[in-house]
Amino acid sequence: MVRTVTACPKALRFTLWPVTKNQTVTRITVEEEQALSRVAIVTDSNSGITQETACEMGIRVLPMPFTIDGKEYFEGISLTQKEFYERLAQDADIATSQPSPESVMDLWKELLMEYDEVVHIPMSSGLSGSCQTAIALADDFDGKVQVVNNQRISITQRQSVADAVRLAEEGKSAKEIKEILERVKLESSIYITVATLKYLKKGGRLTPAVAAIGTLLRIKPVLQIQGERLDTFSKARTMQQAKKTMLDAIRNDIETRFGGLDAKDVYLDIAHTNNEEEAAKFKAEVEAAFPGYSVGFVDPLSLSVSCHIGDGSLAIAATRILHD
Repeated sequence: MVRTVTACPKALRFTLWPVTKNQTVTRITVEEEQALSRVAIVTDSNSGITQETACEMGIRVLPMPFTIDGKEYFEGISLTQKEFYERLAQDADIATSQPSPESVMDLWKELLMEYDEVVHIPMSSGLSGSCQTAIALADDFDGKVQVVNNQRISITQRQSVADAVRLAEEGKSAKEIKEILERVKLESSIYITVATLKYLKKGGRLTPAVAAIGTLLRIKPVLQIQGERLDTFSKARTMQQAKKTMLDAIRNDIETRFGGLDAKDVYLDIAHTNNEEEAAKFKAEVEAAFPGYSVGFVDPLSLSVSCHIGDGSLAIAATRILHD
């Protein structure tokens, strides 16, 4: 695969991946790059960070590969959200994969020509093999690449990346950033309500019999991502009941697992799978249920999650704010 540097209209750093048609290829000067942090931050598109947002944040994002009906695509490069959901609706055979070792190492080598160190933040090791692969690859880089296994994905992984950027700007080393992020890795939760059981059945998370009964009874499962697992948390009969279950679960996490934090200590974020209008309404409900809390973006969940739960889903995440 040919690699180049995609143009970032606003940012000072660029993502090392193939350009699409009509994009301008450019590089910043060495002087501009040296004025930046000596630690480069890398993540993957499981974080939900687009290539455009990566430019604004000054980071690199590895696009996750997908195989759709036997053809390989890359999230955010050759596969958009719209195209993904169109293929999903057509019952295409969709499989997730992980970046090739060569693409990961090529990116690190390129960055280490201009930076002293790299912090790499992949998705949770319990949900993909990409984290363990990166950890093994980093052994050949003499400590210059620190791979963070902070057991997060999507919204909470995105927050880890934002924290890493801030820590790097404050002068923390790659090793220090890794240690901080791994120390707080379990101080987050995601709850997801799915609109259909079809994809949980297809992925083997539900047996055909259970899926058939659940569909007949119009069951809305509430899933939980906490640490390394995507598990069933609860069941509801309506979407409204499911949303209440998620709100109660988040409140309980804040009061118990997080130690009873104030509004200033918690990020709340809303996400969805091809369900933006309902997600905006849910955001308003969350703001009413948690007065004084900052409720963040209404963003799509990463396609690696969407692949297993389908469209129409709603999600809420709580993350303890890092004050380090």
